[in-house]
Amino acid sequence: MTQRIRDVMSPAAVSVEPMTTVTRAARLMREQDIGDVLVAYDCDLFGVLTDRDIVLRTVADGRDPDDTTVGSVCTPPPVVTLAPEDTTERAVELMRQYAVRRLPVVEHGGCPVGVVSLGDLAALEDCRSALADISAAAPDH
Repeated sequence: MTQRIRDVMSPAAVSVEPMTTVTRAARLMREQDIGDVLVAYDCDLFGVLTDRDIVLRTVADGRDPDDTTVGSVCTPPPVVTLAPEDTTERAVELMRQYAVRRLPVVEHGGCPVGVVSLGDLAALEDCRSALADISAAAPDH
């Protein structure tokens, strides 16, 4: 069933400025139990930093996360985004086309307002699917 992104997205996306350290961003991810943060300056979306970016572009490259900025390791522009008025079908198309699991949701003017994930879409499609179960599970602490 096709729905609007505003109805399925996770609102209140966490964002950091490009000069934020990777360590600070990783701590925010842990505190908020999320796998990504948006990298933005005011309402300008600069990129997306995922837990995978931290591992592959920081740790695996031997960079010090205390001295590395998120702007230097995040998925760089152009960032594929959705609008709140877009459909879930559009989100699926974009995720397939760009091989991503999360898409920032931005309002007119580019201001980030949320994130829609593959898990959000899986839960919508079939709330009993394995991916929906994993997405709904309590975090490991």
